Amino acid sequence: MQSTNDSAFIQKFADFAAKLGNQMYLKTLRDAFATIMPLYILAGIAVLLNNTVFTWIFSGDMLANVQYWGNLLINGTLNISGLLIAAVIGYCLAINREYDNPLSSAVVAMASLVIMMPATVELTSVNEVTDQFSDVLPFSNLGTGAMFAGIIVGLIFTELYIRLSSVKALKINLGGQVPPAVSKSFNVLIPVMITLGIAALVSTIFAVAFGTDLITLITTFIQEPLRHVGTSIWGVIILYTLGNLLWLFGIHQSVIYSSILEPLLIININENIAAYAAGQTIPNIINVSQVTSFGLLGGSGSTLCLLIATFIVGRNAATRNVAKLSIAPGLFNINEPVLFGYPIVYNISMAIPFLVVPVMGIVISYLATTMGLMNPCVSLVPWTTPVLLSGFLATGMDWRAVIVQLIVLVLGILIYMPFVKINDAVLAKQAVEDDDDDDDDVFNLD
Repeated sequence: MQSTNDSAFIQKFADFAAKLGNQMYLKTLRDAFATIMPLYILAGIAVLLNNTVFTWIFSGDMLANVQYWGNLLINGTLNISGLLIAAVIGYCLAINREYDNPLSSAVVAMASLVIMMPATVELTSVNEVTDQFSDVLPFSNLGTGAMFAGIIVGLIFTELYIRLSSVKALKINLGGQVPPAVSKSFNVLIPVMITLGIAALVSTIFAVAFGTDLITLITTFIQEPLRHVGTSIWGVIILYTLGNLLWLFGIHQSVIYSSILEPLLIININENIAAYAAGQTIPNIINVSQVTSFGLLGGSGSTLCLLIATFIVGRNAATRNVAKLSIAPGLFNINEPVLFGYPIVYNISMAIPFLVVPVMGIVISYLATTMGLMNPCVSLVPWTTPVLLSGFLATGMDWRAVIVQLIVLVLGILIYMPFVKINDAVLAKQAVEDDDDDDDDVFNLD
């Protein structure tokens, strides 16, 4: 009876997680951040080169010249990340809605975000004179500070635009004698005008009636509180563990991680990259590079530790063969062969270390950073970067991070070892039971 209840719970949990993963807006977030990720990685590389490699090689005017190249890359990626994410959100939402003109949705989302920006901003000149300026778009309103606003504005106004576009009375049909691009433009002309007109009206009300703007409100009352809770050490542990828990039921952890946690962690690393580029104090210990570099050794569940533990103490021929096949992709944090071949999915023997080892890595790296034993992460490295190299690059080439990763790796192996033995014992027992069942079948046939 208990087994039946457990199966029913697992099925309900799996159904809920699957529905959550297919939820339109969460799916859009996941697709959008996956699309724009290469730009953040490029920004991290540019900052890393500007503040480490170039300073080792060049000096004086030559250093300033090569850093100018890096600054241009930073301006074109990190410093307009809010504007970029709004456009990509608009495009991805249109694709997920199966809307036939996704490019126009991206344009509307980006234009809506600009409309929401304040008309007058306070800027400080190179002579440190602060004054009010109009008709400018500072990077502070286009970059990391506007990322969450870009997400919300992109979702809301793209949704409004798509709904208006479905109203036949608002379409202008020029017939079939005009180029398709022109026909599509006129077809959505009125919906575009109404959507942007509403955006301008909202922005005007906030400016005239309340003396503020929507981006400031979103950043102050939504982005920062949510980010501080979600990317606190306890928030990350809970959300990241829930994501890995899904793998035990055969559901990709991106349902929670990529849709909910990763966008907040990306904002944190982008703030770190900007601060590092400006020579300022690094604001965020918890960020996407810290989590992936120390809580993703070999893939979800830090299964590189499992593979090494299997080579050391594993005696089951099947799991050792899986480990041999999985070690090469595991070095690049690709572990689907382990998840489904070892397996991890629906394997209670592996549940505890699979959930505990990533948390252990995140906590140790967090404590090491707070204690000044290694630098905070200041570069966004690809999640496929091998262990040891990832920590070195993510922390601005701090060799101490490599030591911390080694400690996490060794402790992870030690944690996995007894569970590898338990798993071997379970598999051996299952093999004996299967042989007994086969013997019974043969006897019955006779």
